[in-house]
Amino acid sequence: MGWWQISADTLAGSRFVISPFAEAFASLRLLHAADAAHPGERRWLDAHLPAYRRRLARDPVTAQLIRAGIGREWTADFLSPAPLDGEPFEQEVARVRAADPAAARADLTVSLRGPVPEVLHRDDLPERAADLLTYVWTTAVRPYWPQRRHILEADVVARTAQVSRGGWASALDTLRPGTQWLGENRLQVNAHEYPPRELSGAELVFVPITTQRIGWVAWEGTDRYALVYPCAGALADPGGRPVPASLGALLGTARAGVLVRLGSPLSTSQLVAVTGQGLGSVGRHLRVLLDAGLVERRRAGRSVLYSRTAAGHVLVEATEARTRAGTGPESAGARV
Repeated sequence: MGWWQISADTLAGSRFVISPFAEAFASLRLLHAADAAHPGERRWLDAHLPAYRRRLARDPVTAQLIRAGIGREWTADFLSPAPLDGEPFEQEVARVRAADPAAARADLTVSLRGPVPEVLHRDDLPERAADLLTYVWTTAVRPYWPQRRHILEADVVARTAQVSRGGWASALDTLRPGTQWLGENRLQVNAHEYPPRELSGAELVFVPITTQRIGWVAWEGTDRYALVYPCAGALADPGGRPVPASLGALLGTARAGVLVRLGSPLSTSQLVAVTGQGLGSVGRHLRVLLDAGLVERRRAGRSVLYSRTAAGHVLVEATEARTRAGTGPESAGARV
């Protein structure tokens, strides 16, 4: 297994950050794998994968570069520099573009676990990678970025609350498969057999992304390290569970959407992220649902989490069952 030795000072100074570049690179990897983890990813792939494949078909060198750079166990380092807190996409992708061509080819020998194909013995590989990442960001990520940013912010709030409740060990154990706090200042970062790294005095950041089944580690020299992980599953597919029309007619569509998504505990900020509603609207809906006995709340550290009561669960399940059975008003074509 690969693990990092993290000094107490490094861990105390570590933090969660949001990176538009990491989101773009994760989306590139999802396009490369073409393997959706949930219906939301499937819809996104259906919308953007054909154009992505047409672009690579017109540029076989870049297509070969991406196949070589995204390996089964390791990604070429120059493709995914460690994110900086608050750095916009344009500045981060500029670091990819500025990579040394010889170093880029050396990185490819690691991701390929062998020699680099002759077609990639050229000096414009960093520029080609940056151009492709910019294309993915512009066409397939930036249009969704406001909602994705809200989802990532909600994840950071939840993780920070988890750190305050149970310490870093409890938060790091649940970041992604293969990540585990081993004790004695050791963090397992993946299941691969790589030499341990000493992070004493380094900057360490944890970076959420919205794509599932994807995560990686990155570093620059010995000064900056990043662990990129999928955001919490409850936030991954905001539109994954539809609101039954009959429930929307009873409670109002927006309020019903809040109740449907509370099958697992969520904070107010997480509800804002997954529903797309404003903070004030979510707060008003929660007050009504609390007064009706359909939702309950409990404090977890500095956060307040909301979830459905037994009555709320019965109401949601009953309306969904009627919809599936074809007996609800929406199945009969009734207006609501």
